[in-house]
Amino acid sequence: MTATLKKTRKKRGHVSMGYGRIGKHRKHPSGRGNAGGQHHHRILMDKYHPGYFGKVGMRHFHMHKNHFHCPTVNVEKLWTLVSEQTKTNYANKKDKAPV
Repeated sequence: MTATLKKTRKKRGHVSMGYGRIGKHRKHPSGRGNAGGQHHHRILMDKYHPGYFGKVGMRHFHMHKNHFHCPTVNVEKLWTLVSEQTKTNYANKKDKAPV
């Protein structure tokens, strides 16, 4: 954007440039980012982000995801995993199932 189109061109000569004399336009008046979550922004954090601070659960050092691998199969899809020959064998048997 060129300088002629910027808001500062219109504000030339006006003392505080629309930001007010009392609460001046400062760089980061309340801190950068998430600063003050446990101090001056405590009410906001408690109200809109409950449970943001603190720990929860148990620690598991050097966790290997492989140990907890447990794939699931839907019951409706069980017969798709069985061959055609097995389906015909168990088609008329009501007391047994190929599990």
